[in-house]
Amino acid sequence: MQNHIKFIFLSHIIFISIGFATASRCGYTGNFTSNSTYANNRYQILSSLAPNVSANGGFFNNSIGQEPYKVYALGLCRGDAAPEYCFDCISSTSQQLMAECPNQKEATLWALKEFDQKWDDLMARVIDRASSGSSRIKYATEEVRLTQFQDIHALMQCTPDLSQSDCRSCLRENVVSFKSYCHGKHGCSVQRPNCYLRSDLSPFYNASASPPAPPPPSLSPPPSPSSNSPPGTTNTTNANNDDDGGGIEPGTIAAIVVPTVTFIAFLALTCIFLIQRRKKRYQEVENADEVESVKSLQFDLATIRNATDNFSDANKLGQGGFGAVYKGTLPDGQYVAVKRLSRHSSQGEVEFKNEVLLMTKLQHRNLVKLLGFCLAGNERLLIYEFVPNSSLDHFLFDPTKRALLNWQIRYRIFGGIARGLLYLHEDSRLRIIHRDLKAGNIMLDEEMSPKISDFGMAKLFEVDQTQDATSRVVGTYGYMAPEYVRHGRFSVKSDVYSFGVLVLEIISGQKINRFRYREEAEDLLTFAWKNWNGGTVSNLIDPTLRVGSRSEMVRCIHIGLLCVQENEASRPTMASVVLMFSSSSVSLSAPLRPAFFSGTFVDSEASASTTTADQSVKFTTNEASITDLVPR
Repeated sequence: MQNHIKFIFLSHIIFISIGFATASRCGYTGNFTSNSTYANNRYQILSSLAPNVSANGGFFNNSIGQEPYKVYALGLCRGDAAPEYCFDCISSTSQQLMAECPNQKEATLWALKEFDQKWDDLMARVIDRASSGSSRIKYATEEVRLTQFQDIHALMQCTPDLSQSDCRSCLRENVVSFKSYCHGKHGCSVQRPNCYLRSDLSPFYNASASPPAPPPPSLSPPPSPSSNSPPGTTNTTNANNDDDGGGIEPGTIAAIVVPTVTFIAFLALTCIFLIQRRKKRYQEVENADEVESVKSLQFDLATIRNATDNFSDANKLGQGGFGAVYKGTLPDGQYVAVKRLSRHSSQGEVEFKNEVLLMTKLQHRNLVKLLGFCLAGNERLLIYEFVPNSSLDHFLFDPTKRALLNWQIRYRIFGGIARGLLYLHEDSRLRIIHRDLKAGNIMLDEEMSPKISDFGMAKLFEVDQTQDATSRVVGTYGYMAPEYVRHGRFSVKSDVYSFGVLVLEIISGQKINRFRYREEAEDLLTFAWKNWNGGTVSNLIDPTLRVGSRSEMVRCIHIGLLCVQENEASRPTMASVVLMFSSSSVSLSAPLRPAFFSGTFVDSEASASTTTADQSVKFTTNEASITDLVPR
C-alpha cells in the first residue's frame, strides 16, 4: 500500500509516553515537502487518529485526500487499555512520529512491551561486571536479543580509581540520566567525570576484546641444581626445595607476597588520602572564597531601613508570594529595589540562599543585577538594581499602557529575553533553569530593554546534566511546560516553553489563560493554533500594533508556536531561538500541536495538583513569584 503511515501499538504505549525506547522506521518509498497538500493531509489524519482509535475500541484505520496525495493511517492499542489512556498515548506518539519522520511518506512506530525489562536487566548485569573490575580497568560490554533481527548493545566503564560501590553508584546515575535524556533515541551515551554508559540498537564496540586480567605477582624462579654437581652432593642453594628441585615452599611464597601486597595497599591508601586531602583543601579554599565574596555584598540592616524609610508603604513597589518589594535610596544617592522576604514564609529561607548564591555569579545585561543582601535576625533582604519601568505585565496587559509597546520595542524585548535565557542555559559558569519565566518577572529599564528577574525558583544543573525531576511543582499555571506539570520533570526545554508563551502574549497583548477574542474566552494557545491552521493568524496580533512589519510579526508567532510544542524534544534550544530572531534567512520548520491544558478559560490564580503513576506532584501558582512590582 503506497503512502502508508502505520502505527502498531502492542502494549499500553508505556515506552512512548513515559519511557525511553521505541523501535521506529522511516520508510524509503518517497518524500514530501513541508506545507504541501500531502503534508496537510498527513497532519489532518494523524491529528484525528487518537480520538478515532479510542472511540472505536482501540483500533482504527482510515485514509484522507485524493491520489496522489492520499494518506493512509492505522492505529492499534492493546485490548485492556482504557480509552483515555489509549487516546493520550496515540496522541503523543503521533507527535513523535511526525518529529522523527518529518517528510517520509511511509513510517511505522512499534512500542515493544519487552524492551524495558530486557534493557533494565541488561543494565544491571553490565553494572555488576564493570564495577567488579580490577584496579587497572573497570569495563564491560554485553548485548541481548530483542527481536529476531535486533539486539540491544551496552557498554559501561569507570575510571579505575573508583571503588566497586562508587563505580556502581556512578553507573546507576548514568542509567537514570539515560532514561530521561535519551527518550525515543536509537542510541545514546551518558557520561560523568568518572563513568561512561552507551547503549545502542546497533553494534558499536569490539565484542571480541575482553578486559585484560591483572598480572600475577612477579616472582623470580630459583636457581636449578648444577648439572656439574657430583652425584650424592647437595646444592646449598636448593636446600629448601622439594625433592624434584622445581618449586618454592608455601612459606617462602607467603614471605614474599604478603609484604609486597601490604606495601602496595599502603602506598595506594596513602595516595588516595593525599589526593582527598588536597581536594578537600581546595574545596575549603573555594568555599571560603565564595563565603568572603558573599560577605562583601552584605548590607547593614540600619542602612536598608534608612534607605526605605523603615519599609514605609509610600516606598512599597509591589507584593509577591514571598514578601514585599520596596524602593530605596542608598546614602550615595543610588536607587535600589529591596525585596523583603516574609517572616512567615515556610520556603523563604531556601529561596533566599538560592537566589543569593546564584545571582552573585551571574552578570548579563538582560538579567537584573543583585547588588547585595542583608541577613539580620528574622530579616532577610535582597537588594537589586532599581529598574525604573517596572515589569512587562504592567504595560502589556493594561489597555492604555499597551500602546506604549510599539513593534520595535516588543521585538527588542523578544531578543533580550532570549539572550538572557541563552546565557543562563549555556553561556554562564553555571547551567540554570529559571522555572518561573513570565511577564511579571521581566523588568524593563529606562530604554524598555528587558531584564529577567526573580530566581527564587531557579535550579542549578551540573555541566553534563540535562534533566531533573521534583515532587513539588511550583510555578504560574499556563507558563509551565506539560512535562513539568504532569510529571515534575524540568529541563532547559521547560524554560523554552515558558518563553514561547511569553512571545504569544507579547504579540497578542493578552494573558495566556485570560485571553479574550470578541465575546469568546478561551486558552491563548488554542486560539493561536486554531488561527495558524486556519490561515487567519492575523487575528492573534494586538490591534494596537498598527505600525510594523506584518511578516515579522507572523514569523514571531511561528517561533512562539515552535517553543510551545507538546513534545519537548521538538522545541528548539535558546541558541536556535536567538538565531531565529537575529536572522530572517533562517528557515523555520512547521510547528506541531501545542500542549493544551484545557480548551476553555482557566483561572491563572488557582492552585491544583496532578498525580503521576509513581508520585503525587503538587503545584501552587501563587507561591511561585517572589516579586510582583506595581508602578507608582
